[in-house]
Amino acid sequence: MNTDTHAAHADDHHHEGGHAHSTFSGYMLGFVLSVVLTAIPFWLVMSGALPSKQITALVIMAFAVVQIVVHMIYFLHMNTTSENGWSMMALIFTIVMVVIALSGSLWVMNHLNSNMMPMHQMSGMK
Repeated sequence: MNTDTHAAHADDHHHEGGHAHSTFSGYMLGFVLSVVLTAIPFWLVMSGALPSKQITALVIMAFAVVQIVVHMIYFLHMNTTSENGWSMMALIFTIVMVVIALSGSLWVMNHLNSNMMPMHQMSGMK
C-alpha cells in the first residue's frame, strides 16, 4: 500500500466533510458571547436605558441577529467551504424564511393594533 494514499485516507477520516472541528476554547468563546448577547438586551429592557420602545425593539433585534451568527459559527460550524457550499445554501434559505416570518408577523401585529376597537367603545357594547 502506498504511504501517500494511506496518509490521504487518514487525513480525510480526521476532517470528515471538510469542516473544522472546534476546540473547548472555541465553544467557551461562543458560550460567553451568547451570554453577553443575551444579558445586554435584558439589561436594556429592565433599565429602560433607551429613550423609546421602538429603538429598544430594534436594538434587541440587532442583538438577536448577531447571536444567530455567533451560534452558526461557533456551535453549528457553518462556513462557505463546508459540505461543498450546501450549508451556505441552507443558511440563505433560513435567512429568507426568517425574514418572511418576522416581517409577516410584524405586519399582522401592526394591522391588528391599528384596527382594534378602542376600549371605551367596547364598554358600550354590553
